[in-house]
Amino acid sequence: MKRQLAEARGRKGEARAAAWLRLKGWSILDTRVKTPVGEVDIVARRGGLVAFVEVKWRSKVEDLDHAIDEYRLRRVAAAAEAVAHTYARDGEDLRVDVILLAPKAFPRHITNAWQP
Repeated sequence: MKRQLAEARGRKGEARAAAWLRLKGWSILDTRVKTPVGEVDIVARRGGLVAFVEVKWRSKVEDLDHAIDEYRLRRVAAAAEAVAHTYARDGEDLRVDVILLAPKAFPRHITNAWQP
């Protein structure tokens, strides 16, 4: 039951992040993209840029500072690399972003979060 609740919260967080990105002018290309090496929560495009976005939802704002780490970012980057050819056109830039969400808090969008 606890896992199902966490999954439902995660999906709500991803939907909120996608809505926020749309308000910022992004087109959502796909969501919950699974690969053998990891998952990408949101794939979005704005102009000549494709972002592979990891979304983290926490019940308290204070927990957002510890919601993402190098291991998780590495998995998202590997998944993005595995599917980039599906979403990116020639000449488009690619990056891995993170959106952190908590109740009563403005979304925190970390651009280009993965730089190996």
